Amino acid sequence: MGELDGKVAWVTGAGSGIGAATARALAREGATIVLSGRRPAALQEVASGLAGPTLVAPCDVTRPAEVERVVADVRARFGRLDILVANAGTNVARRDWAQLAPADAEAVIAGNLTQAFHCALAVLPIMRAQRDGLVVFTASIAGRLVGLLSGPAYTAAKHGLVAAGHALNIQEGVNGIRTSVILPGEVATPILDKRPIPVPAEERARMLQPEDVAELVRWLACLHPRVTLPEIWITPTWNRAHLAELERAGLPRPAAPPWE
Repeated sequence: MGELDGKVAWVTGAGSGIGAATARALAREGATIVLSGRRPAALQEVASGLAGPTLVAPCDVTRPAEVERVVADVRARFGRLDILVANAGTNVARRDWAQLAPADAEAVIAGNLTQAFHCALAVLPIMRAQRDGLVVFTASIAGRLVGLLSGPAYTAAKHGLVAAGHALNIQEGVNGIRTSVILPGEVATPILDKRPIPVPAEERARMLQPEDVAELVRWLACLHPRVTLPEIWITPTWNRAHLAELERAGLPRPAAPPWE
């Protein structure tokens, strides 16, 4: 018996990275998993590795009609929806102010912020009727710290996502709906491939792994409904931003981490 037996969890951006790992973690706890993303083949591959009931629901979460179609299908099939993990996200390589094109700025904001609104608005009626539900937004440290690495569009979108999560708790907590915004530091996921400067394999190995964030989501989902964690930072111990600070201060670079 798992902690989430009888629960239905919808994970977006589920074809790889944090989304795929989260789907696996929630499935191990007994949840029925709904997998969404824009690549049906990737979703099917994730679904094939899950032990419990699964619905593969390809969807572009930047399009409200597609989001509403998925949620209507979930309601018809299962009669409930207990957990939303709005994990989809994107970025572009040409991301700084000198290079950013208007169309790319719109795509980044839609893919990181607007899509989460579409998903939350679609699931809230079900969760209100249940008087129970968990919404998890995957944001980023860039949702609190302003820097150059992620680009202004991504940073602005993730700041907005953090604010949206807190606003949800103010209005919907009284309806039994808890919202947690997770702010990961660097995670070794495919989005790193869009960095202007490639990240070496040895550096990716020292970052957070998708399973680390997925374990946090699983733990959140298993908490008692009286508990809400509005905002959670999760960062790699071998933190490249901290290393940069040490270098700027003229301090020696530490040896490689002991767990390698």
